[in-house]
Amino acid sequence: MANQKNFKQAPLPFVGQKRQFLTYFEQVLNDNIPGNGEGWIIIDAFGGAGLLSHTAKQLKPEARVIYNDFDGYTERLAHIDDINALRTQLYAIVDNATPKKKRMPKELKAKCVRIIQEFDGYKDLNSLSGWLLFSGNQVSTLDKLFSKDFWNCIRQSDYPKADGYLEGVEVIQESFHTLLPKYSDNPKALFVLDPPYLCTRQESYKQTTYFDLIDFLRLVNITRPPYIFFSSTKSEFVRFIEYMQEDKVDNWQAFENAMKIVVNTSASYVGKYEDNMVYKF
Repeated sequence: MANQKNFKQAPLPFVGQKRQFLTYFEQVLNDNIPGNGEGWIIIDAFGGAGLLSHTAKQLKPEARVIYNDFDGYTERLAHIDDINALRTQLYAIVDNATPKKKRMPKELKAKCVRIIQEFDGYKDLNSLSGWLLFSGNQVSTLDKLFSKDFWNCIRQSDYPKADGYLEGVEVIQESFHTLLPKYSDNPKALFVLDPPYLCTRQESYKQTTYFDLIDFLRLVNITRPPYIFFSSTKSEFVRFIEYMQEDKVDNWQAFENAMKIVVNTSASYVGKYEDNMVYKF
């Protein structure tokens, strides 16, 4: 592990990776989990791109780190060579044909569509959406991708190899409401909770309906310290836990005196918002 590369962002793009929180996440782990983490279990229940799992294992190498890969990110990592090969083909025809960040003419879009259709390898929708769609747009199928205007946002260089990224991390795929209760009684099992935001479109997630209001309520009711819970003003989480405490609603004690770190974020297509890291040990 000593020679392993320490990633500060996920090797492949993923909407919602927590790189802006890494310094705070590391600080909270160091403040609350002694030494190398021996005897601890860190459960990344909504693992996303695995960046929090990677960081936890780097920082606390003796801890057991469980990465719940509910979005199939490890499948994407296994195909980085194909993703880079398709990027190279698209970049070759687009680079000098239309300005960066501009809409492609229809003929150029048609050439891109043909390259994607004829590519004999893994086709990564997340990457294709980032390269070819207007900022922040995501789609769930190739047909939906082809139905939209294409923009020249193609990455200019290959993605890095992901060698060692998840070394020592246990990768599972399980629903959070069967996973978390297995460890509820263990005071050295840290719940790392970064669910999809309520009230936002979820095309970028592999299972587009896997986190709705019922799941949110279920998660809040099985959360207990120690936990690190990520959310945003794009969701209602912070308001909800304030309501829980005011009205003494089910499981309100789990959030009493919890600490909160706020990062102000802006995105051109949604304006400014706050990302939150709420934690309690």
